[in-house]
Amino acid sequence: MAPARVLLVGGGQPKGGARHIERAIGTAKAREPAGAGVGISGVSGSRIVSGAALAAVLGVLAGCSSIKDHRGYLVDNLLTGGIRAGIDNQRSVEGTLGRPTFTSQFGQPTWYYVSSTTGQQPFGRPRIENQAVLAIRFDAAGNVAEVDRSGIERVVYLSPDGAETPTLGRERGFLEDLFGNIGAVGAAGPAPAGGPNG
Repeated sequence: MAPARVLLVGGGQPKGGARHIERAIGTAKAREPAGAGVGISGVSGSRIVSGAALAAVLGVLAGCSSIKDHRGYLVDNLLTGGIRAGIDNQRSVEGTLGRPTFTSQFGQPTWYYVSSTTGQQPFGRPRIENQAVLAIRFDAAGNVAEVDRSGIERVVYLSPDGAETPTLGRERGFLEDLFGNIGAVGAAGPAPAGGPNG
C-alpha cells in the first residue's frame, strides 16, 4: 500500500498545518485492508512465534520422559496376603493367584510370582524401579510350607568385565589367524594322472 502523500510548499512546511497531516494519515489508515499486520487467520506474528517455541519446548520435554514398562505378575496385595502356610496347597494357590511366573527345577518345590516395573530414559538402558517376588515353598504333600516376600532390595546390577569372553587355549594375533592355516591341511602332491582332459 502506498504511504499517504503530503504536499510540501516553500520552506518545507506542510500546506494546511498539522490538521492537514492528521487528515491525510487518517485517510491512509482507513484504506488499509482489514487484518493488515496480522498473520494467518487473524493471529499476529509474535503469537505464532511464541506458539512454535512452546511446541518445541514441549516436544523436547516429551522426548526426555521416562518410558515405563511392567513385566510379570500383576500383584494384588489382598490375594497374595491370603496365602497361608499350613492352610493352602498347590491347588488353592493356583486357584487364587493363577499359574506362577516360574517354578523351581531342583530341591524343594517352589513357585515364584515375579513382578517388576522398569523405567528407561531415551537412549538409555532400562533400570528396575520396583520389583516384588513372592516365593511359595511346598512340602512333599503339596501343602504350603513357607511364603517369602522380597522386593527391590534383592536386585543386583551386574557389570560385565570388558567386551571379551575369556576362552581356553592360546591367543592368536590377526596375522596368525589370517595365514595360520597355510600348509597345515596337507602338502599338495602331483596332479592325478588321467584326469578329465588328459
